[in-house]
Amino acid sequence: MQRIFRDIKIMLLANLWLIPVLAALVGALFYFVAPPPPMHARLATGSPTGGYSAFGEKLKAELAKQGFELELVRSSGSLDNLAKLQTGEAEIALVQSGQELTLSTNERRHLHGLGVMFQEPVWLFKRKELEIDTMGDLLQLRAAIGAPNSGTRSVSDAILGANQIPPERYPPQWQAISGSSAANALLAGELDAGFFLGPAENAVVQRLAAQPELDLVSLRRSAAYRARLPYLTKLEVGEGLLNLASNSPSQDIRTLAPVATLVASDDFHPSLTPLILDAAREVMKNGSLLDPPGAYPSVKPQTLRTLDEADYFYEKGLPILQRYLPFRIASLADRYIILLIPLLVIMIPLSKIIGPIYRWRIRARIYRWYRYLREIDRKLDNGTPPDHLSAEIEHLEKLEQKLAKVEVPLSYSNELYDLHMHLRYVINRLQAVQSRQAGEDQVG
Repeated sequence: MQRIFRDIKIMLLANLWLIPVLAALVGALFYFVAPPPPMHARLATGSPTGGYSAFGEKLKAELAKQGFELELVRSSGSLDNLAKLQTGEAEIALVQSGQELTLSTNERRHLHGLGVMFQEPVWLFKRKELEIDTMGDLLQLRAAIGAPNSGTRSVSDAILGANQIPPERYPPQWQAISGSSAANALLAGELDAGFFLGPAENAVVQRLAAQPELDLVSLRRSAAYRARLPYLTKLEVGEGLLNLASNSPSQDIRTLAPVATLVASDDFHPSLTPLILDAAREVMKNGSLLDPPGAYPSVKPQTLRTLDEADYFYEKGLPILQRYLPFRIASLADRYIILLIPLLVIMIPLSKIIGPIYRWRIRARIYRWYRYLREIDRKLDNGTPPDHLSAEIEHLEKLEQKLAKVEVPLSYSNELYDLHMHLRYVINRLQAVQSRQAGEDQVG
């Protein structure tokens, strides 16, 4: 056992050169590996009572299960969200489809689509006694058309514009308010109608649907709107879908629905994409009153380029490691596994030369003695022995003592013993020459 430990010690000492080599390779691995993705991001949502805010809260709670902190940034709507992406106030944002078209081509180049999160229908509520057949009928009424820069205002402007009612034709009794403010005014009798935007479960929408004195307007020419506003989709809403007790709507209607898209800026770490989308899928797994279970998030044709990580998620799902490991561990392992491949490419040929180098270093402990012996042996063969035989013999005997302390593995012992014999052989030859010279001196 002691001999085995000694052989291992010799082997380690003979391969100490590997330590700086391995240290350099490992150092390069850590130097070139991408930094870990942050466990924090900012999501621009909207007003506290809006659908974006409700979705953001659910997404935040779901991501917290993975130890990820999602900070919700309040805003005045989609346009404000786009502005926050450009100024760096948020890395991701919920944006109503079509809003990105307000940006220049260069500005859109720095934004990336992560997919569609849910539909957000347009609801045109009116007082039940009123008849609204076309958008032109609103010109004589008091209506809420949405706050400036809000998603509601963007959609109402588009719908009204498609009916050749540009902003300069808006009557003075129309109010630029939306959300709770518009709902309060409508319920107080200060308004006759109002545009609202959000999922069917939205608190404001549900509040209005529960009022028996209100009803919904059917946008029955939805195909014509769709042809002019391709970022809107046609949506069928059955009688009583919003509220059975008040039978809202009172009949089957059609409406239009932009979609809520998740948009990322260049500051967003792409590795977070599957984590965010998987959490969104969990939030939307049961669907909603209008969205079937498992339908969202989805990748639909968008004007923004989709991140490659998002394309992979929609095509194949989560990366393999993230299916079985927590995100933090999976992302760490994934980055290092990728860099281990070139490391193995280097290590495989390196391992093949370890054996020859090891043999060379062990034998070097033995063979380096032969150079001196060979020089003396040649002098003896040429008949020109060293001038100072006694000093040379003494030097070789000291070398013999040093050689006795040299350690080599058991498999190389025969070569060590051969060196011992050759050294003793050269000493004996020198001693023989010394004796012969001493005899000649006595005869002389």
